[in-house]
Amino acid sequence: MAVYVDDMQAPFGRMKMCHMVADSTEELLAMADRIGVARRWLQKAGTWQEHFDIALSKRRLAVEAGAIEVSRMDLGRLLRARRGR
Repeated sequence: MAVYVDDMQAPFGRMKMCHMVADSTEELLAMADRIGVARRWLQKAGTWQEHFDIALSKRRLAVEAGAIEVSRMDLGRLLRARRGR
């Protein structure tokens, strides 16, 4: 089981954002709690597209806490594989 962060840098106000996903909801929420991301920001909860959009500062904290860095393309592959399950 793992948590993943992609390399997207989408502008959102003054911030740059990326995606954070995990192999399970429990892992995703545990990482969000650990890095200080509010659970209410969970997007598409309960679907194969479940994720958080996180600021790059939170991405750095997630990587320090063990998240795996992947490209946007790799993240897309992970999500599509999950869709088929």
